[in-house]
Amino acid sequence: MRRLIRRLGLYLLAVWAAITVNFFLPRLAPGDPVAALQQRLQQRGSFNPASLDALRAEFGLNTNDPLWLQYLKYLNNLIHGNLGVSITRFPASVGDVIGQDIKWTLVLLSVSVLLSFSLGTLVGIFMAWNRGTAFDTALSSLMMFFYSILYPWLAIVAVYFLGFNLGWFPFAFGYDTSLTPGWSAEFIASAAYHAILPALTLIVSTIAGWMLTMRNSMVTTLSEDYVLLARAKGLSSRRVMFAYAARNAILPSVTGFAIALGTVVGGQLLVEIVFSYPGIGFDLFQAIQGQDYALADGILLLVIVATVFMNLIVDLLYTILDPRVREGRSVSA
Repeated sequence: MRRLIRRLGLYLLAVWAAITVNFFLPRLAPGDPVAALQQRLQQRGSFNPASLDALRAEFGLNTNDPLWLQYLKYLNNLIHGNLGVSITRFPASVGDVIGQDIKWTLVLLSVSVLLSFSLGTLVGIFMAWNRGTAFDTALSSLMMFFYSILYPWLAIVAVYFLGFNLGWFPFAFGYDTSLTPGWSAEFIASAAYHAILPALTLIVSTIAGWMLTMRNSMVTTLSEDYVLLARAKGLSSRRVMFAYAARNAILPSVTGFAIALGTVVGGQLLVEIVFSYPGIGFDLFQAIQGQDYALADGILLLVIVATVFMNLIVDLLYTILDPRVREGRSVSA
């Protein structure tokens, strides 16, 4: 319990630090988002100059207030669940924009991460069990190549070859724009078809890391005394591989899962931008372009809190998987 309270304190401190950076960084950048909104509204002929101060107050960008006072108001709004109003999607609130688009990101992220982690871990187990064979050597070399590829670069290559040149998959938007979003079979099939290329990009980019991590950890575990004893007892290869070796070798992968999740989320945001996928990554891109502080802050805050929460879950899961942590002993003991 003491360890859990200490970890919670560290996570809360990390969230506060991220919130602080999240607030100050965009506001120190040049430009005036309200002026950009004013220009757009003037082009539509629907802007009243007298409402400029009201808009600044609405967006929490009242330049008459010192920055520290804006920061305190920002924290107060966060505590009350008020993320502000989006400039780029005005007059929609940030909460409404995120609530509308996050389902696209969650579906794409969950499917990609689960498939990548499961397949990568499973193949890594068989690579280690058959270490030194042609299968292990060839796959390790191939995975090292994919491991070095950046998300955006792979996404651009996929768009150009598989989408633009070959025409196998759609490479823009999350569904056929001629359809009305809903739970109809036609819309679900269209959304799944449009998600294949972004999901494939994420899986190919991340599966190599899980494979190599699991393989290397498994190779080390196979030389442990308890694995050798299990083999000497005449237990089946399947039982030794999964119940003895893989169960202990997977611990580093579980620990690295939450740490890597932040990288995967960041990569997915970039992938969404490349594919113009209607998730919060594409919203973040539009928010940065339109100097929409509130929407950018809200999306980044959501990513930070989700990553910290996943780290906490993995901490608890690690305690369940490794009794030595639960008993307060060193893992190396």
